[in-house]
Amino acid sequence: MAREKVRKKTPKQSRKGGTRKNGGKPPHSKSGAKPRHARVTAAAKGTSPERLRAILEKLDEAYPAVTCALRHENPFQLLISTILSAQCTDVRVNQVTATLFPKYPSPEALAYANPRELEKEIRPTGFFRNKTKSVMGASKLIVEGFGGKVPQTMEELLTLPGVARKTANVVLGTAFGVASGVVVDTHVQRLAGRLDLSRQEDPKKIEQDLMQVIPRDRWILFSHQLIWHGRRVCQARKPRCAECNLERLCDSKDKVI
Repeated sequence: MAREKVRKKTPKQSRKGGTRKNGGKPPHSKSGAKPRHARVTAAAKGTSPERLRAILEKLDEAYPAVTCALRHENPFQLLISTILSAQCTDVRVNQVTATLFPKYPSPEALAYANPRELEKEIRPTGFFRNKTKSVMGASKLIVEGFGGKVPQTMEELLTLPGVARKTANVVLGTAFGVASGVVVDTHVQRLAGRLDLSRQEDPKKIEQDLMQVIPRDRWILFSHQLIWHGRRVCQARKPRCAECNLERLCDSKDKVI
């Protein structure tokens, strides 16, 4: 019986001459996923030292000594006002706290308040039920866990109901002069993008970007300056570019000049 010649199978070659596996498909084509580097957010290009120095100088010219617009007499009042300011203007919060704080002058008073009555007091700030829970919960923890004093560290402040990094940064920076981070509210988020200081959308990531490029001794003032500029000039819907002293440093697609 004649012996048949057995041909040894060899891997098929791709058109480019390489060995093709997985049925001849490129390794990434099975899931359709793009290479990892293609999914990384591009870094902001507007953070050169010269440009940053110019931006800070212009902000100093326009807002040399601005501070938090929320009226308060002590750290506790600032904490409560900042909690109430979520999705609400500072003007409205100041109107509410003008009668709220005399009626509830201490953490104890708010911690053990009547929830229904407190809801009525803060209703104009919006989301009043959730805010009532946060205000009472934070006040109670301050009384029972911190001896009636507002804590002075980021870690401790974040244990309070209704407190995230933005609120903690406001309290630490304004009430205690502690530069623990950069306050990122809606104004700072908008301006950081328009000035190409960050291309992130998440507030935590925006804060990290700003902390990398803004000197630490400027974090507190810089936050207030951007917030004031966002309210007065670089507004969301109709930015007043003709009045903006940063206009020559801005290449935002939202410019109207």
